[in-house]
Amino acid sequence: MHGNGDETAEPSRRGRPRSEKARVAILEAAAELLLARGLSAVSMDAVAERAGVSKATIYRWWPTKETLALDALYNEWAAVQPPARDTVLSLLRPWVRLAASRPYGRVIAALVTEAQTDPAFAAEYRARFVEPRRDQARAVFRRAIERGEIPADIKIEVALDLLYGPIYHRLLHGHAPLNDRFVRDIVDTALGGIMPAPAAAAGSADRGREAAAGPGSPPSR
Repeated sequence: MHGNGDETAEPSRRGRPRSEKARVAILEAAAELLLARGLSAVSMDAVAERAGVSKATIYRWWPTKETLALDALYNEWAAVQPPARDTVLSLLRPWVRLAASRPYGRVIAALVTEAQTDPAFAAEYRARFVEPRRDQARAVFRRAIERGEIPADIKIEVALDLLYGPIYHRLLHGHAPLNDRFVRDIVDTALGGIMPAPAAAAGSADRGREAAAGPGSPPSR
């Protein structure tokens, strides 16, 4: 499930690349020093010491402490986002509710049939209908990688297929309900194979609470 392209002689490493870890450490160190001492009292030397990097590493990305301060504060505020699980659920649930409410499956089946026999329309179908929705989920996974929630070497395209494939399967075949609980199970199953163990365990705990509450209770997220 992991790996971001063709296999090479060197095995893939899980987690953030070394340069990304250094960048994050610098931003976090700068933010802490700015809040503790203020801009005027913060130096590149102090940031380098706190982050455990050289000044040359800092100057590779930021020419002045002011530009570093801007990115450090932006990074702090941008980090206040819901976890990947919550974001994916909020992305999929409204769409699935709409898809299940009317005979969209019949229309999509006709479009897929047309795309199978008309290459020009197939390209339009992917560009106008498939890719925009996948782009939304790609952005969620990229942000999760930046926050360290999921490994940097995750195969994002495979992860998207794991999320969307089961939904389209039920939408087109109609063999089982397409509802909120199914969406939650898809997300937890897919992310459970991607996220580190503690994050996956959190999803399992949520499922346990919802099961104990009973089918009539509102979802925990």
